Formats: sequence, C-alpha cells, structure tokens
Amino acid sequence: MKAVFAIMLVCFFYTGKAQEADVTFTSSDKKVERSFEWAKGMALHYKGHPADAVGAWYESALPPRDAFCMRDVSHQSIGAEILGLNRENYNMLSLFAGNISASKNWCSYWEMNKNGKPAPEDYRNDQEFWYNLPANFDVLSATWKLYLWTGDKRYINDPVFTRFQQKSVMEYIDQWVLSADSILTRPAHPNAPTPFNDSDSFHRCRGLPSYSEGVPNLKAGADLVAALYRGLITYSAIMAEAGKSKEAALYARKAESYRQQLEAKWWDNKDKLYYTYYSNDGYFGKDEGETFLLWFDALKDNDRVKHTLDHLSSKIWNVENTSYLPLIFYNKGSWDKGRDYILYLADKSTPRREYPEVSFGVIEAVVQGLMGVAPDARTVSVSTIYKSNTSDDAAVHNLRVLNTVVDISHLNNHQSIMSNKGSRPLKWKAMFNGSFPRAYVNGRAVAIKRTTDSQGKVISFATTTVAPQQQVKISVER
Repeated sequence: MKAVFAIMLVCFFYTGKAQEADVTFTSSDKKVERSFEWAKGMALHYKGHPADAVGAWYESALPPRDAFCMRDVSHQSIGAEILGLNRENYNMLSLFAGNISASKNWCSYWEMNKNGKPAPEDYRNDQEFWYNLPANFDVLSATWKLYLWTGDKRYINDPVFTRFQQKSVMEYIDQWVLSADSILTRPAHPNAPTPFNDSDSFHRCRGLPSYSEGVPNLKAGADLVAALYRGLITYSAIMAEAGKSKEAALYARKAESYRQQLEAKWWDNKDKLYYTYYSNDGYFGKDEGETFLLWFDALKDNDRVKHTLDHLSSKIWNVENTSYLPLIFYNKGSWDKGRDYILYLADKSTPRREYPEVSFGVIEAVVQGLMGVAPDARTVSVSTIYKSNTSDDAAVHNLRVLNTVVDISHLNNHQSIMSNKGSRPLKWKAMFNGSFPRAYVNGRAVAIKRTTDSQGKVISFATTTVAPQQQVKISVER
C-alpha cells in the first residue's frame, strides 16, 4: 500500500509540474505570436480523454477516426513534448514499438485508435492491412529525438524499444527486401497475402514502399531510401551512446550507402530535381515526396538542397506535406520562408488547417526553428540560435527540457537570455549568426568560438553552465 501511495505521489507531482510548466511564446512579431497561440490551442484540443482504453494519447490521424498513426505521431512528437504531452508520446510510441511481430513481417499497426485497437480503416488481420514502409524508421528517429529532448533513457534502452530497433534494422529490412543494393530490384509485393488480390488495398498496400500513396505500380519511393538512411544513422547513434563503437560504425556505413544511392541514382541532372519514385516498370518519376528527403536530413549537397527548396516553395502542396515545411526551411537557412509557412498554416483561410500535423508542426517550427532550441541529453546541454533576419525579440517561457524548465529569450540577434527554473544545472551553448570578436556572460568577457552550419555559414558561440534558479545573459560584441 505504501508503494502504491508513493507512486501516486510521484505521478501527482509530475502531473502538477507539467501543468505548472504551461509553455508560452511572446514576440514583438505579433503575427508569429498569434500563430503560436492558435497552434497551442488547436493541438491541445486533440489531447485524448483520460478514460480512453488506449491510455494517454493525442489525435494524430484523420480526426474523425479518434486515432493516431505512425507517421503523424513521429512528426508531431516534439511539438507534443513542448506542450507537455510527454505521457502521451511515451504511451503511443511504446504501443507502436511493442506491436511489431513476425506475423506482420515486423510491421506494427500503422494506426491505432482510442480503444487500444488497430484502426479498422487500416487493419483486417495480420495478413491483410495497410502499412507504409518508411514508418519503422520514422518512429525510430522520433524516439531518438525524444531522448535528446527529454533525457528519458527508456526511449533508447527499454526492452520494448531495443527490440523494435533491432528488428527494424535487421529482420524488417531483410523481409521487405530493403537493402541498399536491392531497392531498385526488389519484388513489388514481397510479403503479399495468398491468394493475392490486387484490387484489395489491404493486399496491395501491405508494405507500401513510400509515404506517397497516389503513385501506382510502385517499387520504391525516394522517401523510403531517405527513411532507411535516417533510421540506420539513428541506430548508429544509439549504439554509440551504448558504448558499442563497432556496431555504431557498421550502421553508419550502412546508412551512408543509402544516402550515396540517393545522390547517384535519384538525382535528375536535367531538371535539377530528385526523382521521387521508381516504378515496377523500371523508370523513375516525380510526384510528392521531396519533403521527406529534407525531413530525414538525407541531403548534404547544398546546391541540390537549394534546388529542392526552390521547387517545394514554388508549388502548393497538401496540408500534410506543408506542415513539415516551416521547420525544414528554418533548418536549411531560409528563415523568412519558414516564417511565411508558419503564418500560412495558421491562417484561418488555409484549407484543412485543422489537420493535427499542422498545429503541432507550427509549435515545433517556432521553438526549434525560429528560436533554435536544441537539447542534447548526451551532454546535458541546450543550444540556441535565433533564426531571424529582423530586429524583433522573441521568448519561450516554461519550456520543459532535460528534466528541468527554462525560459529562453532572444532580445535580438546578438543577445540571448536563459533562466533555469528547475533544480538541475544545464550547459548552455548560445550561438549567433556571423563572426564576432567577443562574447560576454552576464557582462563578463569569455572565450568565443566559431564553426559553420550545414549551409557553410559562420556561427559564433559561447558556452556556460546555468545553475538552478539562475538567469544568464550571453551577448556578442558587434
């Protein structure tokens, strides 16, 4: 009885802290501030009912289904963590990880509902169901991102997740014929039900090799290749964190083989664009899918990245694809375009802005994109960089990271403040765009260092430790 009471106290304390840490965003850029407030309200509207049989969850699929799917949860998870939906994240991702099985050829349930069951819209039985093959690697990447954000080691070493990791990078790749040298020669339906009915989507799409669902006769999507790269590079990082250097090196090499294939086989030099699919008839084609090449950060050639960004911004995509774009454009140095997409997604005239991925995507784009907040559990540190070309100020308050709570303010593009409101010290790496001669911590001159970002831009930074209940200002001399 005492143990139960203790657990109840812990749960009450944690829930109280989560409610207490009600994240807010303020800025002199009132359009972005209003966009954040709209997104926060909309996203929290999708929080599940405490009495639902599935446990803690939030809507991350077509809203009428009362369900959550692997792709959407993977995309929404950091936005959810920012909003305090940590129990929901862990529960849903645990369910996806725990429900992979040999009878489904190491797939999980693509979509689950509030009753704790596979959604009937996508599942009939273990032989007949809908499944998009990038999903395992998307979930694997999401759990790693959540570990970096929260420091919760269960995401990387709990048995339900380690089994999911191992089966995804081994048996899953083997059974779906996804090795780098098989992607373009794999059979159309390697694990099809018998007898096979091509008109039954639960047969035809039992292992759809892309997130792009409108392309017929598909052998592989470029997004699947990018997902494989990201999944294996993530597993390499998990192995490195576990001190398994040989395994880490092995999976880094495997990951690189997919990335090299994207550059060697999937680039159309004439149109300066990536092909997005390869058909069973043996030809490359273009449809949607470029978004995921950048979401999985599989592109390293900055000239090709620029062409891809230009193409993405030249068209109107469905709202699901568009919900990824604000963070992508911020991460790739197109900050004004990232802001434009935030405002577009939050605009009441934007069709289907109520789709859950949209509001969660806006939250992540503001905090990780504009504010440049990046926690790293491996070093118990948080880095920040203000991604704005204006003189506007911006601040996020009551942000829960690495088991503490912080306020982060960018007064402008050369002055930032962090307040550590928790009980755990944090290392802070304050980064600033450009080359600066000096940095100051609370007015005291400190060493300044320089590096370059993925686009080759010079970044200056200074590091310090922010003690519990301490406020620190770091600035650079212009």
